[in-house]
Amino acid sequence: MKAPDWPDGYARRVMAEVDSTNAEGLRLARDLAGPTWIFAARQVAGRGRRGRAWRDPEGNFAASLVLKPIEAPGQAALRSFVAALALVDALSTLAPAAKLALKWPNDVLLSGGKLAGILLEGAGAGAHLDHLVIGFGVNLAGVPEQGDAAVAPVSLLSGAGVDVHAETLLDHLAAAYARREAVFVTDGFAPIRAAWLDRAARLGQDVTARTMRDEIRGRFDTVDESGNLVLSTPDGRRAIPAADVFFENEAE
Repeated sequence: MKAPDWPDGYARRVMAEVDSTNAEGLRLARDLAGPTWIFAARQVAGRGRRGRAWRDPEGNFAASLVLKPIEAPGQAALRSFVAALALVDALSTLAPAAKLALKWPNDVLLSGGKLAGILLEGAGAGAHLDHLVIGFGVNLAGVPEQGDAAVAPVSLLSGAGVDVHAETLLDHLAAAYARREAVFVTDGFAPIRAAWLDRAARLGQDVTARTMRDEIRGRFDTVDESGNLVLSTPDGRRAIPAADVFFENEAE
């Protein structure tokens, strides 16, 4: 398959090995002139949400995109949905038969298993972000140890029988992200939200959301205009800004 053209206005830096592509992006961000992809063939100290370790068996994908957003932090953070859609776009091109879905807030599922995670980190003060780093970790070839994951991991190779080289995915992801970013900048979150919901896992079904303080069970109704998970519970509708989501057969 022919690689797509690299998107205009986006730079890239390719390294053999790094501790974490997000950490490298944060280190470099101040000196970057514009949007820049940071890619490493090997990531040895990746991290996920809430400080969890992200394990990277050989052959998997690790890359981060460094941006300097002009929006307020809350709006800029909605790029987690932009990133998830772009990743599904890229993977769908490379593995058309793969059964992909999106799990709030930041996971891509393959046939119900966790294929990929996305991590946003930013730096700034007050109502302004100096930079935003969007990290992508994709299990292309290897399946990491499960650890404390809410969903068992799967790889593209084991789950869909498709062997994709990491730099090939980078080319497709960069092109897909640029397209989705253009929609977000021009038309706002509404079309991104609608497209994300079209891919949402367990929409309309019961899920459990575990925050740092409590556990909320309810029907997954939607994602609202601020990116919050919205559940219908016995006590009424709840909008949840941050949580780990467990599907009912995985909540115990």
